[in-house]
Amino acid sequence: MAAAAKTRTPVSDPELACPISPVVDIVFSRWTTPILWSLHTYGRQRFVELERGISKITPKVLTQRLRQLERDGLVMRTYHPEVPPRVEYEITELGRSLAPLFAHLAEWATDNLDKVDRARQDYDAEPS
Repeated sequence: MAAAAKTRTPVSDPELACPISPVVDIVFSRWTTPILWSLHTYGRQRFVELERGISKITPKVLTQRLRQLERDGLVMRTYHPEVPPRVEYEITELGRSLAPLFAHLAEWATDNLDKVDRARQDYDAEPS
């Protein structure tokens, strides 16, 4: 007697279909990775330092991303009540725990981005 074939029931919740999707949503939004990379690599920074270091990000978007990262526990904001006020941002231990993931991705990029580029060129060169 043949074993019954397994049938897959469609999963309506993306988090159940792919358990890493919440992590991807948190860490890999458009500006999150450069912000975390900068804070991890260069340490505590003021808003203007982050803004200068991450080209093409607008102040509004940087503010939004920093607030979200603070809410997620990946970045800590420190307000210094001076004249003028000074605000600094730094990566938290939780944010630092992503360093191995970023290191693996950087290694993958070094090893494979040229292959991705060649695949794209080959694909684009094929007639439709």
